[in-house]
Amino acid sequence: QVQLVESGGGLVQPGGSLRLSCAASGTSFSIDAMDWFRQAPGKLRELVAHINSGGSTSYADSVKGRFTISRDDAKNTVYLQMNTLKPEDTAEYYCYAEGSYYDSGARLKAFNSWGQGTQVTVSS
Repeated sequence: QVQLVESGGGLVQPGGSLRLSCAASGTSFSIDAMDWFRQAPGKLRELVAHINSGGSTSYADSVKGRFTISRDDAKNTVYLQMNTLKPEDTAEYYCYAEGSYYDSGARLKAFNSWGQGTQVTVSS
């Protein structure tokens, strides 16, 4: 299977920036789409940004123009550059990936995986 590990969260003042990273690891896999979600206390998990294998991106209206998702396929890593952060961006941020891998029997299988989450707090 494929494991995802996020990093880069922390405490930042309003108007500041952070860059989140999500590295995928495993054997014999390829990733199609990668997403960033977030979940604030008492709220549902929401999709923040999406990038597909061709590099096309989409964003939640609340982050358009402030957040940028990108991927480095050589490193199996997706990034989320967050600028002009607002207190309402405070949440646990999760990486999600889906794709395919070859199991021990050389059979091609689909996977979808979640990272463990990284906390982003925007506060003065």
